[in-house]
Amino acid sequence: MQFTGTGRYVAPPDLAIAVNAAVTLERPLLVKGEPGTGKTELARQVAESLGLPIIEWHVKSTTKAQQGLYEYDAVSRLRDSQLGDARVHDVANYIRKGKLWQAFEAPQKVVLLIDEIDKADIEFPNDLLQELDRMEFHVYETGETIPALHRPVVIITSNNEKELPDAFLRRCFFHYIRFPDAETLRAIVDVHYPGLKRGLLDQALTQFFDLRDTPGLKKKPSTSELLDWLKLILAEDLTAEDLRRDPHTLLPRLHGALLKNEQDVALFEKLAFMARRPR
Repeated sequence: MQFTGTGRYVAPPDLAIAVNAAVTLERPLLVKGEPGTGKTELARQVAESLGLPIIEWHVKSTTKAQQGLYEYDAVSRLRDSQLGDARVHDVANYIRKGKLWQAFEAPQKVVLLIDEIDKADIEFPNDLLQELDRMEFHVYETGETIPALHRPVVIITSNNEKELPDAFLRRCFFHYIRFPDAETLRAIVDVHYPGLKRGLLDQALTQFFDLRDTPGLKKKPSTSELLDWLKLILAEDLTAEDLRRDPHTLLPRLHGALLKNEQDVALFEKLAFMARRPR
């Protein structure tokens, strides 16, 4: 089982090595990187490449680790007992299986994505230590232990919004997805928009990297935002000449696909104003 990327996902050699190392070691792969660099999509493409089903657990600020295992619906059981429902005598009827349980009982090996783990409470990663390490957990309401029939390939993503506990990090294989260089970015664009005119792509990439390199930018545009921008450029049938920046604002055409807050838009307008001032 070797991951090398897919026809729709360009995986740099260091990323492919990290995925394969995590699979070999049977440890969770912790993937960090700025938003929009393809961390979530990586898990889907690993599943496709290895021919495995994928189970996705998207973490929110309110998500608790227990929800990944199971939830006991005591309210429904109480209601059913008041209605005289016979189901109430079997507590298993009120156990809702979480994503980890689904991955553990799957009849074949699966890819388990735990997406944006840093969104949850700081205790969230620690609460999963034993389950991810031993690949089993106990259901207190029924007294049963649920072991993993097949150890899943676990891929965990983080946007680095908060530090993760050392004990959790020790159990993971870590990889940071660096922002693609120009050559890799060209390869990514070619996957999504094959046959894009070279002159148009050269101009678009030049403006894109100039934008990212602007000092003081609050949010740098990502790979996904570049692809959105190119889609709009193609839809508008713009040429390389059309992409010249507006000298009054220094903003590129259709800049709303690249800049996502008013501070960054104002920054370029300020730079344009300063450039027009007499010296």
